[in-house]
Amino acid sequence: MEIVILAVLIAVVVLGAISGLVVSGRKKKQLPPSPPAAPKPSVTAPPAEPHVGEEAETPRDEERRTIEEVTLPTAEAPEAEAPAAEPEAPVAPAIEVPEPTAGRLVRLRARLSRSQNTLGKGLLTLLSRERLDEETWEEIEDTLLTADVGVAPTQELVDRLRERVRVLGTRTPEDLRALLREELLALIGTEADRTVHTANGIGNGGDEIPGVVLVVGVNGTGKTTTTGKLARVLVADGKSVVLGAADTFRAAAADQLQTWGERVGARTVRGPEGGDPASIAFDAVKEGIAESADVVLIDTAGRLHTKTGLMDELGKVKRVVEKHGPVGEVLLVLDATTGQNGLVQARVFAEVVDITGVVLTKLDGTAKGGIIVAVQRELGVPVKLVGLGEGADDLAPFEPEAFVDALIGD
Repeated sequence: MEIVILAVLIAVVVLGAISGLVVSGRKKKQLPPSPPAAPKPSVTAPPAEPHVGEEAETPRDEERRTIEEVTLPTAEAPEAEAPAAEPEAPVAPAIEVPEPTAGRLVRLRARLSRSQNTLGKGLLTLLSRERLDEETWEEIEDTLLTADVGVAPTQELVDRLRERVRVLGTRTPEDLRALLREELLALIGTEADRTVHTANGIGNGGDEIPGVVLVVGVNGTGKTTTTGKLARVLVADGKSVVLGAADTFRAAAADQLQTWGERVGARTVRGPEGGDPASIAFDAVKEGIAESADVVLIDTAGRLHTKTGLMDELGKVKRVVEKHGPVGEVLLVLDATTGQNGLVQARVFAEVVDITGVVLTKLDGTAKGGIIVAVQRELGVPVKLVGLGEGADDLAPFEPEAFVDALIGD
């Protein structure tokens, strides 16, 4: 009996063990396989920020500070895009104060005498000879002709000198200098009106308009430069000026004139390159009227005197300007170094517009002083201004006495 009971107990134990193994196996089949563990990233923990009331951790070689003494980093707002920088406004050039025109030729006398002493000194040397024979008088004539005085004026001067020397008899250097000075002044003329007429006129509508000056001449004579220098002369005399850049055929002529104007505070009216010169001249006078300017200076195109069509257009410029009112002055700019060729230019210009005065430039170079006499005889108008250098204030009102004194010296 005991044996039977022991066998039953053993069977129960074995069956329990087998049941446990079966249940365990079924559970393992129902669970999914575990995924491989991902590697943990190596992250360096940021330093802990100290709390209020605690001390901040500092390197050992630095003095320990409390949290109130430490500037903690703050979150920065994203930088706003900086606005585009505005272009700098161009700096207006400083307004210059031109040199006074009164006595300007006298101040330039030394420069004039250095370049023109061939005429005066040559004549004095010849007249000082002990015996004035025909050969000497022929040399005097040659000296005058070489100086571009012209044939007719030369003959007149020689005839007068012959008569005066014969009557004078004894000739001291002082007597000869006084004699020559007197005859040269008579030849050049001291009675002519050499004022540049810039007085206000009466317009066609009966209103007052600025004085209008047209500046004409061929390319290369210094016409645009002379216009700019003339603006300085007028500003120095206390007048307000508007410039008209009607030379639209020469590249950069308007820029050049505007630069001259800006230096003395004169505004320049200009148009497109190749534009209608008459239209620009008309607008310049219109602007001068609107601004109540004293003078409007108009720089016309430097036309070759052989181009008939272009010369006709110069006449058109004058006619269009006269729709506002009268033109007070027409100045012809001549290069004094061109000599007798300048007279050909002068003659053609005089046929197109009524020349009222002459400006002789480059009189300080190889020019012959006698061209002043020749051009006045040719045109019947006076030389009003002379250019004696490249400086801004080297344009001077022509003064016959100062000119002759520079020719013959003291």
